[in-house]
Amino acid sequence: MASEVDICNLALAHLGDEATIASLKPPEGSAQAEHASRFYPIARDTLLEMHTWSFAGKRAKMASYVNTIEQWDYAYAAPADLMTATSVISPDAGNDYSTTYFTNNEYQNSPSIAAGTYVPQPYALEVDATGNLVIYANQENALLRYQAKITDTTKFPPLFIEALSWHLAGMLAGPVIKGDAGAAESKRCNTMMAAYLIQAKESDARQRLSKPEHVVPWVTGR
Repeated sequence: MASEVDICNLALAHLGDEATIASLKPPEGSAQAEHASRFYPIARDTLLEMHTWSFAGKRAKMASYVNTIEQWDYAYAAPADLMTATSVISPDAGNDYSTTYFTNNEYQNSPSIAAGTYVPQPYALEVDATGNLVIYANQENALLRYQAKITDTTKFPPLFIEALSWHLAGMLAGPVIKGDAGAAESKRCNTMMAAYLIQAKESDARQRLSKPEHVVPWVTGR
């Protein structure tokens, strides 16, 4: 699997730069290594935030936290590796990937109530006075489904790596090439990234099977 250094060298290759980076932590001393060390974490984290990637999906029972907001019944400490929250659910929820198709030609995609199997709960993320990220909800003993900040490159699928390398190349184009040529190259790299991102999302979507339920509207209202 590709390492951080491999991904950075792939990004430089996209730019036609023949330099080879040997180390990012610490940067080896070349201008390319300095730029890559600065921009790689930004490129990785922004790409992680663009989609609910299966390889970054986690769920965890949250630890209780001091609740200082009366509008919410419970407060929880956010997981240390939280990137984005997906949903707050009951610990005894059924199929929390449920998708519902109604028989009266109405269609509703998850999150939804599918014959009582999946009831996502309202929640809010806020930073408290001490600087800690807190999740507020009305669900007791809540579980959090979320996207984690994944830094281990061995967890990245090949198409994600390809999209990431082009994303990084777009960021490196300006400082490496400079001027109008650098701006034009950055635009080309962003176009390539967008194309690979579509493929990566499509591949990722095939990693999950969600069986739709056919229910009549009056069932969901019981």
